[in-house]
Amino acid sequence: MPETPLRNAHESLGARFTDFGGWEMPLQYGGVIAEHMAVRESVGVFDVTHLGRFRLRGAGATRALPRELCNDIEKVDPGRAQYTMALNERGGVVDDIIVWRLEEDDYWVMPNGVNFDGLLARFSNEPDTEAIPIRSETVLLAVQGPDSKKVVQDAIGFCPGRFRTRVGNFEGGPVWTGGTGYTGERGAELSVPNENAEALLEALREAGATMCGLGARDTLRLEMGYPLWGQDLDEETSPLEAGLDWVVSWDHDFVGKEALLAQKAIGTQKRLIAFKTGDRRPPRHGYRLRSGESMGEVASGNFSPVLQVGIGMGYMSPPPLQGESLELDVRGRWQEVEAVTPPFIGR
Repeated sequence: MPETPLRNAHESLGARFTDFGGWEMPLQYGGVIAEHMAVRESVGVFDVTHLGRFRLRGAGATRALPRELCNDIEKVDPGRAQYTMALNERGGVVDDIIVWRLEEDDYWVMPNGVNFDGLLARFSNEPDTEAIPIRSETVLLAVQGPDSKKVVQDAIGFCPGRFRTRVGNFEGGPVWTGGTGYTGERGAELSVPNENAEALLEALREAGATMCGLGARDTLRLEMGYPLWGQDLDEETSPLEAGLDWVVSWDHDFVGKEALLAQKAIGTQKRLIAFKTGDRRPPRHGYRLRSGESMGEVASGNFSPVLQVGIGMGYMSPPPLQGESLELDVRGRWQEVEAVTPPFIGR
C-alpha cells in the first residue's frame, strides 16, 4: 500500500494510521475531537498527500478543461483556483476536483485520490496538452484554521488569499500553494518536493500548527455540509441532485451537459437533504430516512464537536416536501430529526 513520504515523521508524533483511497495515512494523533476543535479555534495541519494531482499544460489545456469539466476555468484568471466536477454522459459525478490555474495554460488538476488514475487518463487523451502526474514526487499539506494565515506566513514567507494560487520558494526548492481547503476555515494547501517535506512540516509545527489526522478532516467537512465523493457523490448522482447547481456553468459544452439539461427540465427524482439529531448519537451511513411519501438513507453522518449533536446528509426520493416531518431509523426505532440547510455551523 502506498504511504506518505512523511510516514516516519507521523509515526514519531504518535499518529494512528488507516487506509484512505488506497494509501496508508494518519487517522488521528491525540484524538479526533481535540484535533477538530484545534482547527475551529486555532490552526491544524493535515497531510493530504494521498489526494491526486497532475499538471496539465500546453496550448490546448485551457480548451480541454471546459470540455471535460462542468465549471468553466476560463472564468478565472491565472493565479486563481476553482471547484469543479468531471461528469459522465448521464450527468453523474465521476469526481469533484480543485483546479489551480498557475499560468495562462499551466494548471494543477487535483482529483480525489481514488479517482486519480482515471482522471489522468481522461485528460491524457486531450489534444495539444501534456498531463504530467506529480503525486509521487510531491507532498501536499493542508493548513486550516483561523490562525492559518500567520502560521503559513511564518513557515514559507507568504500565504495565498482565498482561492488564490502562488508559487514561491522553500528550502531552495519550489512551494506551490493555493488558498483552498476542506474544512470551511481560512487556510491554504502547500506542496513541496518530497525532499523538502519534513522541513515544511517542522516549520508549520514550530509556527504553531497542531497535527491533525484525516478523521478530523471528515468531521470538519461534514459540519460545513461539504460532500465526500463515494458517499455523498458518485457516478449515479448529478450535481443537481446534490444541490450543487452552482458548480455547473451552463454557457459552455461539457461531458454530461445534455443529461443535466434534461434533468433540469423535468426536475430531480432524488435530493440531498441535511439534518441534525437531538442527542449525541451519530447517524451512520445507510440509516433509513423518511418524510411523508419520501424515503431515503444517510450518506454521511457523524457527531458534531461544535454542535454536540449528531448531524448527517442523505438522499431522499422523491424530494421531500418543505414542512413535512423528517425521521431517522436508529436500529429499528424511528425518531424525529430536524431538517436544516447546510452549513450546520455558521460561517
